[in-house]
Amino acid sequence: MKIIQYCQHVLGIGHLFRSLEISRALSDHEVVLVTGGPRVDTVLPGHVRELRLPDLQMNQEFKGLFSSQKNNTLEQVKADRQKRLFEIFKREQPDIFLVELYPFGRKAFRFELDPVLQALDRRELPGCRVVCSVRDILVEKEDQFKHESRVVKTLNRYFDAVLVHADANMAQLGETFDQFDEIEIPVVYTGYIAPKPEPDAAQKIRRQLQIGPDERLIIASAGGGNVGAPLLEASVQAFHQLASKKNCHLKVFTGPFLEAGDYDRIKKMAGNLVHVEPFTPHFLSYLAAADLSISMGGYNTTMNIMASGVPALVWPFSQNREQRMRAGRLSREGILKVIEDGDLRPDRLAGLMGQMLSSPNRVAGKYDLEGARNTAHWIGQL
Repeated sequence: MKIIQYCQHVLGIGHLFRSLEISRALSDHEVVLVTGGPRVDTVLPGHVRELRLPDLQMNQEFKGLFSSQKNNTLEQVKADRQKRLFEIFKREQPDIFLVELYPFGRKAFRFELDPVLQALDRRELPGCRVVCSVRDILVEKEDQFKHESRVVKTLNRYFDAVLVHADANMAQLGETFDQFDEIEIPVVYTGYIAPKPEPDAAQKIRRQLQIGPDERLIIASAGGGNVGAPLLEASVQAFHQLASKKNCHLKVFTGPFLEAGDYDRIKKMAGNLVHVEPFTPHFLSYLAAADLSISMGGYNTTMNIMASGVPALVWPFSQNREQRMRAGRLSREGILKVIEDGDLRPDRLAGLMGQMLSSPNRVAGKYDLEGARNTAHWIGQL
């Protein structure tokens, strides 16, 4: 089958990397991956083609879109994107349209998605199945009832199914979507999207970094980097105060979207003892090799923590409930430890790091982490 997979990341990179993992699992099909966020360098498998729309991003307050195209207005960029997306459907004629998050989120992109959905419904475009791909926990909206009513209406009119990338034993969509019972199409729990580290990943990374069996490796990260500077600064400062740092190594991944000024400040703060990089495609391998992870609580990073079993300190994003809900549940089960704003004081964080390193037991998770494979299997059956 031919599948058009639409993914629009606007602030972090979690949505994109979750979609990429699904793309890889759809290896028996031809996948046309349509993206429209800031460019992230990735390696795509042979069965996946990426078609990029002119990029649009969201500001950190989630109050408005902006584009990197300085010569065009926002309305010009939106009109161009709408035309290009419609033309992609006319040209590619897919069997399945896999839409990441919409209509549960990405309301700002209705301008390009709704015309395609309406044309498919009216058979002005060659007919295809339409499937929503959504994570476990939804963020709250200002007018929740009005938002959910629109979501239900859109799902029931234009979509054939909802794939929830979660284990229903941990999180169910109805917990953060009050009108769940009004959804008339199938809702399928796929398990979590969580790639597995290669069996020898830990040994390779530790050998590459020349870290001995009695030494400790700490990985600090901030997802895409847009909102993670306070955590990374605190991690570097805490490392310098860590009592046992003589046999410890700290490696920091800032994320590709960290502002240049923040990156330079963290790099200077790190000195010669800490290695700082913007990004690595081998992040999961580093977690498999690590004795401690310090990170935010995004979906992808959390799944990496669960898949690798690394002991973890997690600082949830404060502007919505998603990260805190997930991290809180895993914390209560002993899979990770949640840290608060007050824990970012260097002395406090250094103490927590020392505690975690003193008993670095890897905890095996009990949840279904085969979401990509299960998603591909379900779509193949469809």
